[in-house]
Amino acid sequence: MQPGDLVGLNGSKGPELALIEAIQGSRARLKAGWDARSQTLPMRQLDLLASLPGLQDPPARLDQPPWQLVPAALVAASPGRRDLGAAWLLLVEDPPEQGVSLEEFSELVAGADGPATRAACWCWLQQGEQHLFRWRQGRVHPRSLRDLRQLRHDRHRQVLEERRLQHWFGLLSRRTPLQSAELDPAQNRHLQQLLAFAAGEIEELSDPELRRGLQAAHCAAEPGPVRRLLVDLGQWSPHDLPSLRSSVWDQGFDPALLAEAERLLAQAEQELPGDENRRDLTGLRSYTLDDADTEEIDDAVALEPLDGGGLRLWVHIADPGRLVASGSPLDLEARRRGSSLYLASGVVPMFPLALAVGPFSLRQGQRCAAWSCAVELAADGSVERHELVRSWIRPTYRLTYGDGDALIDLAPPEEPDLAQLQDLLDRRRRWRHARGALSMEQSEGRIRRQGDEAALEITDPSAARALVAEAMILTGSVVASHAADLGLAMPFRGQPTSELPPESELEALPEGPVRHAALRRCLSRGSTSASVSPHFSLGLPAYVQATSPIRRYADLVAQRQLAASLGGGEPLEATEMAELLERLDPVIREGIQISREDQRHWQQVWFEQHREERWAAVFLRWLRPQDRLALVHLEALAMDQAVRAPESSQPGDALTVQVQQVDSLSDLLRLDAR
Repeated sequence: MQPGDLVGLNGSKGPELALIEAIQGSRARLKAGWDARSQTLPMRQLDLLASLPGLQDPPARLDQPPWQLVPAALVAASPGRRDLGAAWLLLVEDPPEQGVSLEEFSELVAGADGPATRAACWCWLQQGEQHLFRWRQGRVHPRSLRDLRQLRHDRHRQVLEERRLQHWFGLLSRRTPLQSAELDPAQNRHLQQLLAFAAGEIEELSDPELRRGLQAAHCAAEPGPVRRLLVDLGQWSPHDLPSLRSSVWDQGFDPALLAEAERLLAQAEQELPGDENRRDLTGLRSYTLDDADTEEIDDAVALEPLDGGGLRLWVHIADPGRLVASGSPLDLEARRRGSSLYLASGVVPMFPLALAVGPFSLRQGQRCAAWSCAVELAADGSVERHELVRSWIRPTYRLTYGDGDALIDLAPPEEPDLAQLQDLLDRRRRWRHARGALSMEQSEGRIRRQGDEAALEITDPSAARALVAEAMILTGSVVASHAADLGLAMPFRGQPTSELPPESELEALPEGPVRHAALRRCLSRGSTSASVSPHFSLGLPAYVQATSPIRRYADLVAQRQLAASLGGGEPLEATEMAELLERLDPVIREGIQISREDQRHWQQVWFEQHREERWAAVFLRWLRPQDRLALVHLEALAMDQAVRAPESSQPGDALTVQVQQVDSLSDLLRLDAR
């Protein structure tokens, strides 16, 4: 090849003609295309179409002599279909082993040879649509009849596949509900990929055909837009929670487990081993206090007057271990769940609901199996005597917290127990506070689901709620101390000592959410382990969560340890307890994360419903000062939210918050404070 030669190249724009401008070793500098673009390529990538004749000066463009090539000339010189077919029939009968040259091919299909004819033939040979000939190493080879049939078959399949894809893309673009049963396997595979991507099970959509489909539907390959597309296609509820999809709570209970629950329901009224050893406390007047919609009732309180004039406080805890044996299918399923799951729509129980709200619960007027903790408090609020027994109780009253508040406030002579219980537990609370316990009671807002709507529910502190909370803390403290004295492994709950802000600094902050936020910021994360450790914010040397065995598996484990210590079997050793807690930890964390994501989603739905409103807020603290991201307390909603706040904001400053952007399908909420 020399400067001025006419060559062909296959570049990013497809087959093009070019002129060699200069040779630089093994590379050629070119003037490519009709616009004579400067380009440098290895010479091995070029096909020589015609050498510059004689000693002419190399032209700078294709339309200059001697080539004088323009698009119209190339079209005029292009071979006809009939001539190409005749040439193929001639060559395929006795195919030349080395093929034919471009010059020979031009003579064969056009009856003449010239730069325009050669260029036109070379361009035609490079087309992907032609199947009659191959261009290989500068020679033309006819394809065999067998190859031609296969190529035509493949082309037909490609046409059908492209039609199928276009039909699928049309379905996506119309954004109307689909019936997965009516889709072909490839379309169902695409649909499953979209669902997995929307649920966060895969991080990207790598299938190029699927990405083409999303482009056709004007849908970005991002989780939020894909969820919206799936909602339009009828494949995703606007309120499906990605983290809940395919989790243990989403799968429901296996039919075999439900059948086992029915068997235990029938067995609940029968006499079971160990029942004869339970203490009969059915004569005590016992109270359960819960929210009105609570179905799993796992605790009750009672008061027993003593002969010497003192009072004994009783806390009764449900005893599901009476029916569910360790290692049984229902026990293993409860361990797999770790806890009940709390969602805006309600509770997904750890045990089948028929058991959880039936024989496991402490139901008014019925004889119920329980663990009972008896406590006598000293004058300073310390525990003077305690006892832990398996019992029978008969709850006298099922009260809401509102009912309890009324009885505490009015203290009628015929029902003095709750008021007296409050006095006892206030004494206990003061004892804990003297040992560093923190009190951060404030109203708490939570979003509840009502159909497809979000409703705000605010829980205010009350005497009845404080009574129940302190009774549960007292029981956990007694169980922990009892176990520690016996050297019994337990799921001990601890919290390291935290360095709090100086008292003068705290007093300078407004009481309530602002001061509480300053305290929470300093607290260390709590943990559960098989060994005893202090709990800083509760002001206790040892603590065990043991009062919700229907809803927390570790609480059921604590009860079984107590039962074993009373002669009901071999308790777990510390190493075994540690291994069990290690297995429980991931699923418990998963449940907490799902609950948080669910609440965040319904908060976003709520803000979508109220996007035009404004709310008074108080500045709590900076989260990321460099981004002006702060934590504020929305007083009317009784909840904390991250907002973009003015740079000069300080704890306690009054602000007004409004929605800047919200999209619950994209998990997006941006609030702005002024």
